[in-house]
Amino acid sequence: MSTVLVVEDDYSTRLLTVANLRRDFEVVSAEDGNSALDILYSKHIDVIVSDIMMPGMDGYALAREVRSSGNNVPFIFLTAKASPQDKAQGFELGIDDYMVKPIDYAELIWRIRAILRRAQIADSRSITAGGLKVDSAAYTVTYNGKNIELTRKEFDLLFKLLSYPNMIFTKNQLLDEIWGADSASGDDTVKVHISRLRNKIADVEEVDLVSVKGIGYKAVIRA
Repeated sequence: MSTVLVVEDDYSTRLLTVANLRRDFEVVSAEDGNSALDILYSKHIDVIVSDIMMPGMDGYALAREVRSSGNNVPFIFLTAKASPQDKAQGFELGIDDYMVKPIDYAELIWRIRAILRRAQIADSRSITAGGLKVDSAAYTVTYNGKNIELTRKEFDLLFKLLSYPNMIFTKNQLLDEIWGADSASGDDTVKVHISRLRNKIADVEEVDLVSVKGIGYKAVIRA
């Protein structure tokens, strides 16, 4: 059974969240970011579900610390902070999903399950979506058996987005991960490569590369 770490400073909200998630997952909880880090160092965690506004180490600081340590555990923010700027800040730090309070716990469970499925896909060296196959070992992309020619950066960008379907990546995240933090490339580089990718996979009915206004991009895989 997957283990979820709930980080929430409000006692009643923490108990309610734990009680709802325990139907489907093993759940441990922490009242702030520092306590959450202690748990992460001592126990395997599959998903973190965290509030943002907490005393001491808040959710942003927790996400920053987790990602800077090289830990890619899936991370969901549950918060009352609903502005695009708040969401962008979270995604810039590398979180995977964002829900605004009050929380629909049935939806939260669906999202956790989806994130766990994406994490399993991300561990694979090949991705299949209908007739599309992306093989990171051979650096090949085929659709219904026909090869699609991509540059190295286009391939890396497509593989990254498809590894985490429905997860939003900011332009800065993609620049850092595909081109490198020291690259002189700017936001337009990502935009141009996304445009080229869309043209090259225009016939792929199972995949859409979606622009999320003010935040970044995501890949949507159709059933």
